[in-house]
Amino acid sequence: MTIKIGMHAGPQDLSMEDIKSLWRIGDESGFHWISVWDHFYANPLQDRNNPCFEGIATMAALASLTQNVRVGCLVFCALFRSPGVLAKAAVTIDHLSNGRAEIGIGAGWFEAEFREFGYGFPPLGKRLDQLEEALAIIRSLWHDDVTDFSGDYYDVQGAVCSPKPYNPKMRLWVGGRGPNRTPKIAARYADGFNMPYLSPEAAADRLQRLAKECDAIGRDPNELETSINVGFYLGEDRTPDVSAQGSLVGSAQQAIDRIGEYQDVGLKGLNIAFRPPVDWDALQLFIEEVMPAFK
Repeated sequence: MTIKIGMHAGPQDLSMEDIKSLWRIGDESGFHWISVWDHFYANPLQDRNNPCFEGIATMAALASLTQNVRVGCLVFCALFRSPGVLAKAAVTIDHLSNGRAEIGIGAGWFEAEFREFGYGFPPLGKRLDQLEEALAIIRSLWHDDVTDFSGDYYDVQGAVCSPKPYNPKMRLWVGGRGPNRTPKIAARYADGFNMPYLSPEAAADRLQRLAKECDAIGRDPNELETSINVGFYLGEDRTPDVSAQGSLVGSAQQAIDRIGEYQDVGLKGLNIAFRPPVDWDALQLFIEEVMPAFK
């Protein structure tokens, strides 16, 4: 198995021109995937005036401005939009991309943006409950003729999603770091499972938990795509803003070795995640010296 290399380029602390430059490089350089993320504030939160673009609009632009890569979001927050709106937006983006879209959904974690944009901040258990309901509704809207759903958070009756996805097998991802409930939700609802900034050892643990949850419901875990986002600090001296154990640091060979460790534990995809300012030279080094090792 050859691990698929992607790019996770959050639309924050960069001009739109720089974001589009990242997309263009990724699309033309053999990356498998490019994703955005879904926040109202740049994070880590240092200044609320730092630029941060909205996720759905940015993903639609990504779909329109690329030709080759899979386009995604890791991850949309389930609580920020009704599942019907998110399902329809995903279908629209899938048609814009001629079937290259995939979306991830999670329960959210960034308390400041929740509270300040009017969502409160429910306890994690309730956020995960709401995520489960949203996933069930979105799957139904994409695949069923009519969606009827009644839950604790959503009541959807007689909803019809037309058109359906351009790609009838458009993937729905679940993303998160949690060791217990997140793999269980992914096993039940998802086509893919993404985890952010974990070491190879912790990633192996999550994959084992995912397989266990799949076995419990009679599902083949190999049906699911799996991936990890890793911080990208190749050749840099600065301390990673995310977990150093879940980042690529040092030389090109060190990056190759670390990606190999993720591949060895069974992950199918790895996405380098940027925290601005972008080191364009390091990105070129990665393209020229690291990516060929995984073709």
